[in-house]
Amino acid sequence: MRKIPVYSHPAAGWPALISSTRKMMDYQTFLRGSVSVLKSNQPQGGFDCPGCAWPDHKSHKRIDVCENGIKVVASETMTKKADAQFFARHTVTELQGWSGYELEHSGRLSEPLYYDAVQDRYVPLSWEAAYQCIAEQLGQLDSPDEALFYTSGRVTNEPAFMYQLFVRRFGTNNLPDCSNMCHEPTSVMLSKQLGIGKATVMLEDFEQAKLILMFGQNPATNHPRMLEMLAHAHEQGCRIISINPMREQGLSRFRNPQKPTHMAAGQSDTMIDEVVQIQIGGDAALLTGIAKWLIKNNKINTDFITTHTSGFEPLKQWLTEQTWEDITLGCGISQSDIISLAGLVADSSATICTWGMGITQHVQGDDNVAMITNLLLLMGMIGIEGAGASPVRGHSNVQGDRTMGIHERPAQKLLDSLARVFKRPMPQAAGFDVVTGAKALVAGKLKVFMSMGGNYAVAAPDTSAIEQALTTTQLNIFVGTKLNETMLYPGAHNLILPCLGRTERIVTAKGEQFATIEDSMCQIVPTQGTLTPVSDALKSEAQIVADIATHVLKTDTDIPWQAMSADFDLIRDYIAQAINGFEDFNQRIRTNERGFHLYHPTRHRVWNTDSGKAQFIVPQYPITYVAAQMADTHDIDHEDTTQKVWQLTSVRSHDQFNTMIFGFKDRYRQTNRRDVLFMHPDEISRLGWQKGDRVMVTRQPAKDRSAEPRVLGPLVLTEMDIASNAVAAYYPECNDLFDLDTHAPDSHIPAYKSTTVILERVNTSVQTAEPV
Repeated sequence: MRKIPVYSHPAAGWPALISSTRKMMDYQTFLRGSVSVLKSNQPQGGFDCPGCAWPDHKSHKRIDVCENGIKVVASETMTKKADAQFFARHTVTELQGWSGYELEHSGRLSEPLYYDAVQDRYVPLSWEAAYQCIAEQLGQLDSPDEALFYTSGRVTNEPAFMYQLFVRRFGTNNLPDCSNMCHEPTSVMLSKQLGIGKATVMLEDFEQAKLILMFGQNPATNHPRMLEMLAHAHEQGCRIISINPMREQGLSRFRNPQKPTHMAAGQSDTMIDEVVQIQIGGDAALLTGIAKWLIKNNKINTDFITTHTSGFEPLKQWLTEQTWEDITLGCGISQSDIISLAGLVADSSATICTWGMGITQHVQGDDNVAMITNLLLLMGMIGIEGAGASPVRGHSNVQGDRTMGIHERPAQKLLDSLARVFKRPMPQAAGFDVVTGAKALVAGKLKVFMSMGGNYAVAAPDTSAIEQALTTTQLNIFVGTKLNETMLYPGAHNLILPCLGRTERIVTAKGEQFATIEDSMCQIVPTQGTLTPVSDALKSEAQIVADIATHVLKTDTDIPWQAMSADFDLIRDYIAQAINGFEDFNQRIRTNERGFHLYHPTRHRVWNTDSGKAQFIVPQYPITYVAAQMADTHDIDHEDTTQKVWQLTSVRSHDQFNTMIFGFKDRYRQTNRRDVLFMHPDEISRLGWQKGDRVMVTRQPAKDRSAEPRVLGPLVLTEMDIASNAVAAYYPECNDLFDLDTHAPDSHIPAYKSTTVILERVNTSVQTAEPV
């Protein structure tokens, strides 16, 4: 076995501080950004960091931010502007050729813009002219369902509530959001099984846990604030297992920048006891093996199952039918190792299962979440301290937006409540999610697209098709702080409406306002920016929604849109009336500096499901699904080792946040470029290839064998400790490999994390590690 190059330093520590400082300098925001860093995640007069949704610790440290958060703050606090002068220098056609990194660093949007097709440029216009254009175009639609209203998870609760109310008063439930592309299987399956689609744990439960199983998660890059809690739990005696196709170096040791002994003496904390290097997409198979062994050896919590659950016998029968041969084939882990892991589960008195998008973003993503929940139910690990389900979300308020009603398939209870409070009917038909909305857009069924933040075309599969489809609409509206690729494919009318960032003050006629967010563990906390806005022309998202609603919904004059945008307390009063769990919202958010925790019935073993009990669910896909997909290929010479079918997964680098590209350095994976293909060095040797070779990646769409293959590359072959049948490439650059038809059946989540591909070496090696 060839030695695998590894990152030899602990996560965080001095390299994180140096990288963060350099990024502040890169964005030319060292002083302005540093002030914001000190206010990040602080309870009094501070803002909630938009870099992730990890909860704030109850101790309220003076500095409570991570490297990833500092980069996001640096991005937002830059004073360089993408203003009228910028767009006068650059045509939209030219900007279409810019990289995500270049667009990210072009500056803050600072005034309303309209696309002038004659000049091929964005030009300034007044806010009033922008609103008149929106009202005119929306008024010409044959049906409200011809418009799609997308939402990013960075939108806070108050404007999110106003936005969904406006869209529903306009007459549609076409409210896709970034949940559709990240944790939708979590929301769908936990709702079916437990009665609510959210985490059942609180942050304090990590201090009581005896076993933490981490599935498909890379906190060192995506939510580094979690590392401190993992290190603390490990120090308390908790055993922590990482289940992941990639051995992520940032999870081995943690050097806490806030511990003088760590920084001065070079100490560090251990976080992970063991890495189970599963094959891509094999999680349901592994969990099947664990559950099968637990039931056979009577290691389950029979009393809990009898009292609190339904559906156990069908699941037991299904588990009995699964063979160990299929289980090991499905996950790539030996039977003895699966049994050893099952033994740890059996011996634990308090188990937390935590997961990221490595679990959800698969065709079988719904099954993966179902099997995690099944395991917790088998052991009675819901409703006790130190145990439960802990999905970790990325965007800081993606969970809160969903709570506020940003949902294309809203519960009838929510629609009835909104109708009661506002004395108006609400649309009843289900709307488009990200996948069905993108399909409708590509098919020419949508005439208006609006995005409240986010980078829809680049975040979704079939990026090129969506970008082209945007050029066929009558109107595209983008509310945001930075320029991105989706804004560069204008329809007949194209508007960019610049908004205030999370770090900036919101001052209205009623005084300075604060907003709220909901973190991954159902805690509602206040957030209040303190910086002077980079431009006097910026408006809050709440003000933009109110202005659009006022111009479009002329008959809804007694809904006080403008009063709400001026006084967020009024918005919260309406939320308190319409959204369950927010009673006395204004009083409760001010009473405790940490905010308040939304009531979670499962913590009290109350199950709001159809059966009134927690529900076991049998998986829909065979546990050998991935293996079968890799075998089910055509036009492949299986005798030719260079034509082996590989399972490809998408990953994010250490220098990005979702589609925002801060730089090219992926410190833990030791590469300085993004056009790479990660492969295990033993596999590289077996193929007779070498590190640095250029490789083309080809995928045949599974749903349509007659379709043209999708090709990515050439990519530079790079060594990584990844499962032997697997390769990985960076998101979002690899998104055109994924199509809109390949998704989970119930949640419709695109399969970003698992697709079969063919690799072909095309020319000589690349010796340089410099970014392209």
